Amino acid sequence: MSSDGGGADEFGSTVAALTADDIAPARRRQLLGRVAAAARARGIGDLFKPRAAVRWMTDAVSDIAPHIPIRDRATLHRHFPGLDDEALADRLVRNAARTTAGVGAAGGGVAAVEWAVTPTLLSAPVLLAAETIAVVAVELKLIGELHEVYRVALPTGATARTVALVHSWASQRGINPMMPGVGVGAVLGTAARRELRDTLLKRFGRNLTTLGPFLTGAAVASYLNRRATRALGDRLREDLRTKPRAAIEAPRRTGP
Repeated sequence: MSSDGGGADEFGSTVAALTADDIAPARRRQLLGRVAAAARARGIGDLFKPRAAVRWMTDAVSDIAPHIPIRDRATLHRHFPGLDDEALADRLVRNAARTTAGVGAAGGGVAAVEWAVTPTLLSAPVLLAAETIAVVAVELKLIGELHEVYRVALPTGATARTVALVHSWASQRGINPMMPGVGVGAVLGTAARRELRDTLLKRFGRNLTTLGPFLTGAAVASYLNRRATRALGDRLREDLRTKPRAAIEAPRRTGP
């Protein structure tokens, strides 16, 4: 997947579009179907191979992270005027939880469109991998924007930013702004890659609820996605409150 720059960019843009707060359900199903098609193109749907799906997801996360649209602190306050930092963080977590709930609900819709019936074990990895990646994308965006709200600066540069977001999601903690940057290869090729894989595997297993009876399965997946995203947001906020703050918005002097 990463070997095709254009394909990776298109895939990343498709997943990034799924992170929008106000996306219509029909559009969400369409985009999720495209992500499922990308998973199928990698051969994940040929057999029930959850390990292959997790390997694909691990690679996919590093492809999508640079495309995630993270609003900076000033933009967030423009989009949500009148909110202090804590109220703004509340709103971001609530919106992200609603979005991942929508992804869970859309999974059932994609199943109905793609297979006409609840997916079988042969097709399950395709849908589950697509849903998991979409949820991760929403949560990566949430992580980046919560760092902005709490003035814990993300590293500059696409590579360092990708590493910070992915590591924060895998560890379910805020980044350490005092830690020197390392390359993607170093992080995603050692212990952090295993941590990412293990966290993805947990999410992949949780999304098995999508395979329940039609509508019932989608409803459960929606609920579990919402709960997990809110839990991530709450853990991250608690952690970020203890981090050193960056001077993102230094007070302006108007006189001597």
